[in-house]
Order: sequence, then C-alpha cells, then structure tokens
Amino acid sequence: MRAVAFKEVGGPEVLRAVELAAPVPGPGEVLIRVAYAGVNYGEVQHRLGDFGPPEGETVTGLEASGTVAALGGGVTGLAVGDEVAAYLPDGGGYAEYATAPAPFVFPLAELGELGELGELGGLDLRTAGAAPLVLTTAYGVLAGAGHLAAGETVLVHAAAGGVGSAAAQLARSLGAAAVYGTVSTEEKAEYASRFGYDEVFLRDGFPDAVREATSGRGVDLVLDPIGGPTRLASFEALAPFGRVAVYGEAARHPDLHLPVLPVWKNNRALTGYNIGDLSRRAPETLRHHALAALGLVASGAVRIDITAEYDLADAPEAQRLLEAGENTGKAVLRVGG
Repeated sequence: MRAVAFKEVGGPEVLRAVELAAPVPGPGEVLIRVAYAGVNYGEVQHRLGDFGPPEGETVTGLEASGTVAALGGGVTGLAVGDEVAAYLPDGGGYAEYATAPAPFVFPLAELGELGELGELGGLDLRTAGAAPLVLTTAYGVLAGAGHLAAGETVLVHAAAGGVGSAAAQLARSLGAAAVYGTVSTEEKAEYASRFGYDEVFLRDGFPDAVREATSGRGVDLVLDPIGGPTRLASFEALAPFGRVAVYGEAARHPDLHLPVLPVWKNNRALTGYNIGDLSRRAPETLRHHALAALGLVASGAVRIDITAEYDLADAPEAQRLLEAGENTGKAVLRVGG
C-alpha cells in the first residue's frame, strides 16, 4: 500500500512516500481503506519524537475516514463496506489502509442515532476525515476536563486552528454565555470571528483584554494548547473558581513550575486533557465524547472548516505549515477519496 512514513525524528523532510504491507486487523480491530486523513499537531509531535522514537518505518495519522475493509475477531456493529470516521490512537492514517480499535470507529450513516440526537442526516467522507480527533478533543476539553456549565464564559487560545474553530461552536452548544478567543495575527482574528466568538483578541496582552470584555470578572474556563507564558498569563484572566484546561504544548516551551499559593488564594484551578491517555484508560468516556461531538457536526450545529486539501505525498508540506503556525482551520490529506 502507499503510505507516508518516517524512520527517524526530525523536520518535515523526514516524512517520505513508501510502499508498505497493509496492516492486518487483530482482535477487536477494524481495517479501514482510508479516503481522507486529518492533519493535526499531534502528528507533528509524533514526527518530532514526543511519542517515543520510531520503530522502523512509522506511519503517523491520528484520524481518518474511509470504508471498512475487514473486521478483526469479536467486532460487532460494523460491516465490510460501511463508511466510517475513526480516531487512530496508534497512528496509521497517512496510508491507504489503517487499523483502529472498534470502539473508536463510527459509521457515518448511524451517527445521529448513536449520538442520541435524532435523525440528523450524515457526514461526507471528506468532513469525516477531519473530525474524529479535533472534535473529540474540543468536546472533551470543554465538557470533560473543563466541566463547562451552562451560563459560563470561555476563552480559547489558538482560536483560528482546527480545535479552536470547533471549540467556539461546541461551547455554544453546551450553553456557554460568552466565548472569546486569542490568535497571533489580525488575519487569524478575522478568520476566527466566523465561528461564533464574541470577541477575538491578539494574544499579546490578552488578560487585560479579557478583563475589559468581562467587566473585570474574567472567564470561567480557558482552553490552552500553547503553553509557556501564554499558559501562565491565562491564570490572570480567570474568574473566581475559573479553570485553565491544558491540552497541548504547541509553542514547545519548557514545562512550567507553578506555585500553589496563587492557585488557592485566588480560587483558581488547573486541569488537563490528553486523548491518548483517555483511549487507554477510559475508552468508553472517549467514545461518548466522540459521539456527542460528531453528532453535532452531523446535525449541522457545528461546522468543520476544511481550508486545505493535499495529496498524500504532500504530507510534509501540510505538516510544515501547521508546525510554523501558518494554518487556519483544518487541513486534510486525500488518500483514496
């Protein structure tokens, strides 16, 4: 099968087009003939070695859509030929075939019913390839790690990215009273404003902007995939009992050493979300988050904005732009679609 793989860590240039044997689904797994694969910062981290060193030719790709090609032992509720979206916790999406644990494979025709949201229509394969990781992450950070309650206010860093553009819409669906965002450039602020943000601020000096927008109160929840000084400053933008929910380290700053005294003296909290850990230790929770989020996309309540589509062989360029922060919205790789 055609694939894009790497066998050493490094820049986008280590990604190479290769021919590999198609994987075989084991017990509880599903083999998918991939139509589209999403491009995510987690795949950049994979290439950079954050998930450990590669073992031989390693195929990344954490979400994909396509058709079921084969079922491993014990898999029920799916059939060969079903069109599906899938979260791939072990990677593999940058290839013509990929395997996924059955609980993380979602038939497109049944998303409305499975999400307990009624008859909702469905998702096309292109949109489905861009959804399982970013939608599940955005929903999980808001509802799981962030415990967002109706009437609360939210600040989303990286508001113009794949997760950020979905998070504003999902926060609204969960009852947020106001949603703010931060971005790095004026161009990204203009783009992010399409997704329901009350205001979008440039990241420099954002705590003051947040306090002004909230009449000095601050926000109840901050979503932070950036880290470093942005994370530290986020605590200054919190309302009483506000939470900073961490779900990434895009700026690749050294880890923070946070003093505890300012946390309890100012009624603040820190929480985190990692989809890989959840897939290993609480797969049913992850599945619930995914179904709820994908159901909202299938209904039209939440929109995935695909701003770039690349051939599989152009995966290095797609990752380069993402790693450099030059992207807005979501990019996908066209594999078999």
